[in-house]
Amino acid sequence: MKKVGLYVFSLMFIVAGILHFVLDDGFVAMLPAYVPLRYTLIYLTGIAEILLAIGLLVPATRKLTAIVTVIYLIAIFPANIYSAVYDIPVPGFEETDQTLLYIRLLAQPALIWCVWKVTR
Repeated sequence: MKKVGLYVFSLMFIVAGILHFVLDDGFVAMLPAYVPLRYTLIYLTGIAEILLAIGLLVPATRKLTAIVTVIYLIAIFPANIYSAVYDIPVPGFEETDQTLLYIRLLAQPALIWCVWKVTR
């Protein structure tokens, strides 16, 4: 079951990383206007998500990558808060129900717990 969870999480991160390039405008909208180089930041986080997914799949780097992934998920949490507070739709959508934006905030700790469990 842990292997399945690991593969699902890694696939999810790869897809999310690719979406940073495909839906870049939607991801940029999740950042306040005062954040410099927003597109660059979105592209770098897309690359980071792909690399983290790969690192989680490699047994030799899995535990260290899990720690970095947890830190990364904590670091991007403010963007999800901003999206919920300012009603920014999920990238790729014109509108997102406000309730779903807040559910995503609750899901973030579960995602962190999940990556930790499947890598131990």
